[in-house]
Amino acid sequence: MINHDNIANLENITDAVLNRYNYEKHSLISILLDIQTNFNYLPKEAMIMVAEELNIRVIDVYSVATFYTVFSLKPRGKYIINVCVGTACHVRGGRRIVDKIQKELNIDVGETTEDMQFTLETVRCLGACALGPVMVINGEYYGQLSTKKANTILQSYKVQEAAT
Repeated sequence: MINHDNIANLENITDAVLNRYNYEKHSLISILLDIQTNFNYLPKEAMIMVAEELNIRVIDVYSVATFYTVFSLKPRGKYIINVCVGTACHVRGGRRIVDKIQKELNIDVGETTEDMQFTLETVRCLGACALGPVMVINGEYYGQLSTKKANTILQSYKVQEAAT
C-alpha cells in the first residue's frame, strides 16, 4: 500500500513512466501497464497523477483500469499464480489445482496472502490447452499438473522466498 513515506517514490516512478511515453494520451494502457509492473497493482494516487498529467478525467483512467482484467486495483503478492479453469484444463482437474492452492495458502481466488507473497487468480485460458491443467506463476508456465505437482511447485517458491 502507498503511504506518505513512499508517495515521493510513486510520483517519481509515475513521472518516469509518463515521460517514457511522452505524456501521450493514446499511450494510456501502456502507461498503466508500466505503472502496474512497478507496484504490482495500480495505486489510486498513480491513476490520479496520470489523469492530471495527461489532462484527462480520472474516471476515464479508472474506466480503462477496470475494463481490462490485466489490471488490479488491489495490492497483489510478489508471486501471481494464475490457474487455468477453461474447458480443457477443467476436464483435466484444473479446479482441483485451484482447491489445493487455496487450501495450502489459506486464501480464496482473488485474494493475497497476509505476507503479500502470493496472489491466486483464475483465468479462462492460458493458450496451452495440450498441457492442461496449467498454472503460471509470474510468467513461468507449469503444465500437466496434479495436485501433488502443483503443491511441490508452490513449496519451491516458499523455500525460495524463505532463503531471501
